[in-house]
Amino acid sequence: MGKQQSKLDATDLKELLDCTYFDKKELLNWYRDFMRDCPNGVLKREEFHTIYQQFFPNGDPTKFASFVFNVFDANKDGYISFKEFICALSITSRGSLDEKLDWAFSLYDLDNDGYITKEEMVSIVDAIYSMVGNLLDLPKDEDTPEKRVEKIFSQMDTNNDGKLTKDEFRDGSKCDPWIVEALTTPHR
Repeated sequence: MGKQQSKLDATDLKELLDCTYFDKKELLNWYRDFMRDCPNGVLKREEFHTIYQQFFPNGDPTKFASFVFNVFDANKDGYISFKEFICALSITSRGSLDEKLDWAFSLYDLDNDGYITKEEMVSIVDAIYSMVGNLLDLPKDEDTPEKRVEKIFSQMDTNNDGKLTKDEFRDGSKCDPWIVEALTTPHR
């Protein structure tokens, strides 16, 4: 399930230095904090939900947190190891726009078939709307997940086949100033 180490060994540290955008000091600090919060060396789904609930107290982040958990859990063992956590955090916080868009694509592509269908996107958008609760004042043409998805697909689905490829998703996202700003603005 997880290694119960109080210290990050040299081999793991080197591997994480090579595959993340964090330096040695940052990795050691993240590892210390992760092990303090997850002494068994893994983050469980329920704990992940609890973290999201703290950030979104006015809504229900359970569904969205589950979707994000599934992307963080790269080996699909039902837990997030430190390596899985720090690699995902590296991409989402410091990755290039293309890396962040690829990560977002994997979030929306629920069945991992290489496409985002309208149904998959409605599931994610519905989860986002539930998570933020009444904090969003949405325009009439986006006030339901279905309307928002129709609008997105009308902009991104260039071949009108009812599903988005990674390229369509990437190109369409880059044409949306709101998405670009959301993905490139540093979050602290």
